[in-house]
Formats: sequence, structure tokens, C-alpha cells
Amino acid sequence: MGNRVAREDYEWVYTDQPHADRRKAILAKYPEIKTLMGPDPRLKWIVCMMVVIQFVAFYLVKDLDWKWVLFWTYAFGSCINHSMTLAIHEISHNTAFGNNKAMWNRYFAIFANLPIGLPYSASFKRYHLDHHRYLGGDGIDVDIPTDFEGWFFCTRFRKFIWIILQPLFYAIRPLCINPKPITQLEMTNVAFQVTFNVLLYWLWGAKPVVYMLAGSMLGMGLHPISGHFIAEHYMFLKGHETYSYYGSLNLLTFNVGYHNEHHDFPSIPGRRLPMVKEIAAEYYTDLPQYTSWVKVLYDFIMDDTISPYSRIKRKLKGEVKQE
Repeated sequence: MGNRVAREDYEWVYTDQPHADRRKAILAKYPEIKTLMGPDPRLKWIVCMMVVIQFVAFYLVKDLDWKWVLFWTYAFGSCINHSMTLAIHEISHNTAFGNNKAMWNRYFAIFANLPIGLPYSASFKRYHLDHHRYLGGDGIDVDIPTDFEGWFFCTRFRKFIWIILQPLFYAIRPLCINPKPITQLEMTNVAFQVTFNVLLYWLWGAKPVVYMLAGSMLGMGLHPISGHFIAEHYMFLKGHETYSYYGSLNLLTFNVGYHNEHHDFPSIPGRRLPMVKEIAAEYYTDLPQYTSWVKVLYDFIMDDTISPYSRIKRKLKGEVKQE
């Protein structure tokens, strides 16, 4: 458990990200893919159903013994709350109401944020679009771990701890890498979330609040679904920047596993990404891919050549326009 990872820096490249060129090539050959773009009319109803399910769960756990509160927090609450974060990811691409109703999407994301307990949807939107536009961009893409993470979490045991603490690092990393002024929408997000949390405690006590907050933290830490954090962009094979996952957990995660397809076509809702792969199969079949996020987590911890430094990074050229 004490072997140190040999890597001491990121994988620096001097080429552009591959997604723009592949998107251009695919659209030239298969222009019908444009018909897949646009909002998913089912998304808003699925999100509403998930919010209602968590509200019912809040009511049901209020009278349980603490041991059962903790059990259901990990067994159920963590799954649905992580799934909800990926619904917010979908909404950040305006797939709930379309580009013409951008603010509807923003406020709907704040609504979807409620059962998660941590007000992040408005900030996520700003940083996530930078991640797409400037993938691997030094000082811009906050999906890339900090130098401290790469330097310190360099043994198997420390990588295990790093995975548990992923929610913490995702929260503080933007403040270290690319801090931005707070917007009115972010303040609104915080106000709605704090009000909801206080009301939940006032109505039903501490157990639903613990179920909600612990479920979010556990679901984004050491959890099968959280394997997607590692699977998406960590360089398990030299030179490959983005990886897709084609396993069953896509059913719970709005097909976020179709990650090459998503970065190629971020305006296509997750529900339609399998159709992209089906239409343009020759562009995706031979790319490295996963079928198990649990194995990704295991390999990340046990492989002494992989660490938080195992990310492709690039210096950006020209004008940078951030959200």
C-alpha cells in the first residue's frame, strides 16, 4: 500500500483536444446526427419524479433507527443523489427546455439541486462549459486535479483516501485553479438551498438532513457510480484523453458513460448518445472503453503508474472566453 507512483507531472501536450475534429468529420459523413440535437422532452419529468422520490424518502427515514438511516443513505440515497447530479449535468447543456429558454434550464437545475443539499448547480454550469470548451486547459479546466493532489496522493492508500474525498476536492478545486466572481444566480441557488435545508430540519428533524447530505457525499466518493469521475479523462493509456463506458450503470446516469460521444456532441441529450455511437460506429468502436466503473476504481488505486497526475494538460493559445 506504500508504493509511490512514479509520475511527477501531468501529461503535457501541444495539440488541440480531439473532439472538435472528430465532430467535424462525423457531421460531414453523417449530417443526420444534427437531428439528434435539441432538448429531451422526457428529462424534466424524470427529474421531477426523482425529486419526489427523495422527498418521500426524507419522510420515511425520519422515524428510522440511525443504523437504518445510514444503511439507506448509502444503499439508496447515495445512488439517487449522484444520479441527480448527472441530471444537473444534462440540464447544464440546456437539454431540459432548449437553448431558447436558457434561464428555464438554470432555475430548473436549482430545483433539481434541492434533494442534494449542497448548492452547486449554478456554479457547475459555469465551470462545466469551460471544461468542454478548453478540455485540459491549464488554469481553466477545474476537472483536472491540483498539483497538491498529484504530489500527495501518490500511493495506493492515499489514492484510496483521495477517492473517498473526491466531493471535497471537486468543491475546493475551482477556488484554487480558476476562482470566479459570485453571480446573482449562484446567490439565488444558495438562498433556495439553505431555505430548503432549514425547512427540512424544522419539519422532520435531523435524520432526513443527514440522509440527504451524507448521501450526496458518499455517492460521489467511494461508490460504484463515482467510477465515472476517473473513467472519463484519466489517462490509463498514453495519448488517450477521453474514454467511454458502455455498462449498465448508464441507465442510472443519463448515459454519461458515453463520454467520447458527449464531448463530440455536447448538445445531444444523454438519452440519444447511443444513437450517435450506432450511426458513426467506426469512429468509436476502436477507441479505448470500459464496461465496469468498479474495475476502473480498483485499477486506479492498485496501478502504480496511475495517479491524479494522470491527466492530459495543455497550455491554451489565443483569447480565452470563459463562462
